[in-house]
Amino acid sequence: MFYHLNITITGKVQGVYFRASTKQKADALSVKGFVCNQPNGSVYIEAEAAPEVLEKFLAWCHQGPERAQVINVETALSALQNFEGFEVRR
Repeated sequence: MFYHLNITITGKVQGVYFRASTKQKADALSVKGFVCNQPNGSVYIEAEAAPEVLEKFLAWCHQGPERAQVINVETALSALQNFEGFEVRR
């Protein structure tokens, strides 16, 4: 069974390769969905995978790439979109 999470990450998360690093991690874990920067400075992710995979992905989101400083990670369950891959959106 797959789940769909909406994830909002705040802190120093733009300009630190967060989106590119998120794609690398998602691809490594076979997570489907997308990542994008938000106008308010946060990063928004929609991710679909099995629960145990999403746990690993979320654990990474709490750290982010080396230069990031994650302050908060908010998650919400949502309806499956059946994404075919993981992409970086502008």
